[in-house]
Amino acid sequence: MTESFTTKDSRPDEVDEYMRQLVHPLKDVVEALRQTILAADPSVGEEVKWNAPAFFYTGEMPPFDAKEFRRHLVVTNLHRQNEILLVFWGGGKVSDPSGLLEGNYEDGRRIATFRSLDEVESKKTVLQEVVREQLGLLQK
Repeated sequence: MTESFTTKDSRPDEVDEYMRQLVHPLKDVVEALRQTILAADPSVGEEVKWNAPAFFYTGEMPPFDAKEFRRHLVVTNLHRQNEILLVFWGGGKVSDPSGLLEGNYEDGRRIATFRSLDEVESKKTVLQEVVREQLGLLQK
């Protein structure tokens, strides 16, 4: 018996439209984070989930319960006006000696906070390393 696999298509047009309509004082930070995360690896896709840009693995995975969110990497949280939170679904499994990821949630989430374009630029390499490590964990 052959094991089946699923993929998921990225939806950049949906996120582009969301970004055109977004009213937030740190909209430029959201866009910089978006481009940084997408540039981490060609297998990173995007969509609007929970009313914010979200990023996921587009490649093949064995079928799983959608409520597990196993494919998801990062969801943007825009609830605060003075900072953007990135919620890393599997962040608890990532080795992060830089300290980018904060919190220790029971479900394995970790959070990174960004308040300016300068902060996005200074943390760009570490952010992309974290995304790539998450991808590696998904593909095991």
